[in-house]
Amino acid sequence: MENFMLPCPIKYFFGMECLGCGFQRALFLLFQGEFAQAFYLYPAVYPIIMLGGLAVFHKIFRLPNTHKIIWIIGLFSVASIIISYGFKHFSTFIC
Repeated sequence: MENFMLPCPIKYFFGMECLGCGFQRALFLLFQGEFAQAFYLYPAVYPIIMLGGLAVFHKIFRLPNTHKIIWIIGLFSVASIIISYGFKHFSTFIC
C-alpha cells in the first residue's frame, strides 16, 4: 500500500520534510489498527481526523455554535502540527 502513497513535493525538491510529511503513513497505520504507532509517527493525525469529522457533521446537521468548536480543534491541530514538527527536527539541538 505504501507504494501508492503520494510523494511530498517539498521533500523531493528541497530535501527536507514539510509540516504534513508523515500524515499518509500515520493514516495508513490507523487503518491497520496501529494507533500508538500512528501517534508516534504523526501526533496531529487525531486532531485532524476530529476536525474533518466535525466539519462533515457541521455541514450535514448545521448545529449552532459548531463552528466555534471547529475553530478550536483547528487551532489545536495547527499547534500540534507545529510542535510535533519542532520536536521531530529540532530535538537534537535541545538535548
